[in-house]
Amino acid sequence: MSAKANKSIFLADDDADDCMLFEDALREVSNSTELFTANDGVELINLMETTVPPPPDVIFLDLNMPRKNGFECLEQIRKTKAWESIPVVIFSTTGQEEMVRRVYQGGANFFIRKPGSFPKLKQAIKQVLDIDWNKHNWKLVPENFHYQY
Repeated sequence: MSAKANKSIFLADDDADDCMLFEDALREVSNSTELFTANDGVELINLMETTVPPPPDVIFLDLNMPRKNGFECLEQIRKTKAWESIPVVIFSTTGQEEMVRRVYQGGANFFIRKPGSFPKLKQAIKQVLDIDWNKHNWKLVPENFHYQY
């Protein structure tokens, strides 16, 4: 396994089934990660306020959530000094170009459309875990920003 040991991952998603699938896939890809989940954007921000520092290695962020959506969370993360450099991967069922462009401009590091199968979900998670986010504040160019499995 090429994923670095002891990674901390935050997942914000209001779909309980998606969260369970994500956790199962993560466990199969890496047993050296700690997953923290939030059911909406308000929970995510509360989680970050109580646990950061240390920052998570990456945040997987759904866009369509109640109370505080992914766009609002991304904006708050990028405007908060202690959080601004945390990698944010948008993980959403939507793949609309306008949404992808909007989160890219908002400072997200990567956009993955939620895969339709468990093996593809594992592949997506592994791809993100294998990224060295410390390399020159890593961010894809717009044409490679959106990945669809």
